[in-house]
Amino acid sequence: MTHSTRPSFGIATAPQNLHHRDLLEVWREADAIPEIEHAWLFDHLMPIGGDLDGPVYEGWTMLAALAAATRRLRVGVLVTSNRFRPPAVLAKIATTVDVISDGRLDFGIGVGSRPDHPLAHREYAAHGMPFHDTARAVGALDEACTVIRRLWTEDEPFDFDGEHVQLTGAFGNPKPVQRPHPPILIGGRAAATLRIVAAHADVWNIPGGDIEDAKSRSAMLDRRCAEIGRDPAEITRSIHLAVDYERPAETREAIGAAVEAGFTHVVLGLPAPFPPEVARWVADELIR
Repeated sequence: MTHSTRPSFGIATAPQNLHHRDLLEVWREADAIPEIEHAWLFDHLMPIGGDLDGPVYEGWTMLAALAAATRRLRVGVLVTSNRFRPPAVLAKIATTVDVISDGRLDFGIGVGSRPDHPLAHREYAAHGMPFHDTARAVGALDEACTVIRRLWTEDEPFDFDGEHVQLTGAFGNPKPVQRPHPPILIGGRAAATLRIVAAHADVWNIPGGDIEDAKSRSAMLDRRCAEIGRDPAEITRSIHLAVDYERPAETREAIGAAVEAGFTHVVLGLPAPFPPEVARWVADELIR
């Protein structure tokens, strides 16, 4: 995937504190609206907003269901926590969704929850998973991206003896529909994560809000690419922008600033509850 100057627009719907039919309705509506090109879920096992004891659906399972219910949208998880699943298992899950969607998966991955987020540790302790320090988590993401790509592309079993990942006789079958593999989107803004982005990503996503910070991080990514001899234009710049249904002009202004700054992959975060025909509203009020 090469850097594009034409912006593409997508929606993000957090699968928390709602019914799965609400997600299905919005995604099916968006699937029929050409201006919306991609749709995303998040990857949390407990709510991170609203009713903290409310329902939340597992992202990849829900993504498979929504992929089967749509025909055109590119689909993904923004972004998968590399802390939750062994990378070889994640490669298999992602391949399954790419097959179900007939090659419409954008593979989003990141280190996982920020350690400074007030709810960062809760879902890990609740599900019996360790929450390792950032340095270890970033190293694990680097190795995960390496082995996932190899499982998607190599035709012979291989062993991998990393610091964080060890595999014996690893082999991916079937392969993803997309060749050589689904686009890899890596999310994050930390300097250490941007080194992983430079090495592995087709798309880089940053949570929006502070456009000057986003521009600064984009320039840092350019420098990380230069350090390893990669053309930074190979990495599409993506930004997540929160939508305010009551203030569409502010969202349009944020979109304009992001696109002007070189972020041509725009993900619009839709808070629940969703207004009626929210996808059509997005197309009419924000994109057009």
